[in-house]
Amino acid sequence: MAVAAAETRVFLEVRRRLQSALLILGEPDEGGMRLDVSITPTSLLMRTPDGCTETQLPAEVRLVPSSCRGLQYIRGDGLHLRLQAHTESGPQPISVFNQSLQAQGRCTFYCQSCGDVTIKDRKLLRVLPLPSENWGALVGEWCCHPDPFANKPLHPRENDCFIGDTFFLVNLRSDLEQEPKANTKVICKRCKVVLGETVSSETTKFYMTEIIIQPSEGSFPNIPRSQFVQSIIAQCLVELSSARSTFRFTIQGQDGKVYILLWILNSDSLVIEPLRNSSCVKKFPLLENTSEADSSSAWNAVKVLYQPCIKNRNEELARSWESDISVHPLTLPSATCLELLLILSRSNASLPLSLCQMNSFQVRNSSLTRKCLKYPVIHREEAMERHSFKGQ
Repeated sequence: MAVAAAETRVFLEVRRRLQSALLILGEPDEGGMRLDVSITPTSLLMRTPDGCTETQLPAEVRLVPSSCRGLQYIRGDGLHLRLQAHTESGPQPISVFNQSLQAQGRCTFYCQSCGDVTIKDRKLLRVLPLPSENWGALVGEWCCHPDPFANKPLHPRENDCFIGDTFFLVNLRSDLEQEPKANTKVICKRCKVVLGETVSSETTKFYMTEIIIQPSEGSFPNIPRSQFVQSIIAQCLVELSSARSTFRFTIQGQDGKVYILLWILNSDSLVIEPLRNSSCVKKFPLLENTSEADSSSAWNAVKVLYQPCIKNRNEELARSWESDISVHPLTLPSATCLELLLILSRSNASLPLSLCQMNSFQVRNSSLTRKCLKYPVIHREEAMERHSFKGQ
């Protein structure tokens, strides 16, 4: 096939479960020259009068060139075609807490933003997941005798760490010089970022997006902020959607204000996008390390639809979601909610135009690991934008 282009964007999304691939050859940015595209099982080859560019596919992906079908031209987007693809199974999701917490050895809690030590050399004897937030109501429904757990909140002991949907609960009695008040914010002494809040005089809640927990003999891992936030949120979405069969989420601040509506589309995408000239790539310098962001072009992605709910947008839709028992709320610091919204918006803007919206929702891809941070992972109900979270 041949199309005119000065610099052609190539976008390839492979669905592992469906064993299929969507290939998009973008429209030229300016001018025009002949472009011949050859597809082999392991690569894409683009030839122009000035030379040729070859894009190697990941080792676990093999295309079937003879299966090309559905060729169509979409204005503003370029040529679309679909192929069969043979892929290996994707990486198994790793529990957010099993990844860094083990009930053995000593751990140090760091502020993810600046690396300041929050809890030093803590021995963890038990690392346990908390039941769902409605567990008390379920006990009342199923027990034929008075609820033995009534008015008995689950608080960790000194060497415990309890894991919630987006937070850790730890007992800081031995680390505190004076008894703190309940329901007060916990702020990093160095960078002043909100790390969590006190639940009681002894129990503190730390948000997963703000804390990194490492073995005490290790060192602080310097992970770009946007990469870390995407990875944590993606893992939370995958775990919760699998464990609770729910695919719609509200992202809300500590004050209960809803910032984002999220709807998971799928978590089996591998997105491949050859890197363009760095002058063509827009960056948010405060959100990620630009040198590392350009080092890879393949991402394991969770694709979502999303709707922003800031500045009085989508208020009616947000209220309907909040009253729907099938929608699961995720609570984060307000500043992190805004960070996540920026990440989703940037990811959505990087997609081909035809993939940016579905009805009224925007689409984005989010990474589960370092290699998956570009594709929006949130959907719309009337017209949501798409987004994908990257994964490792």
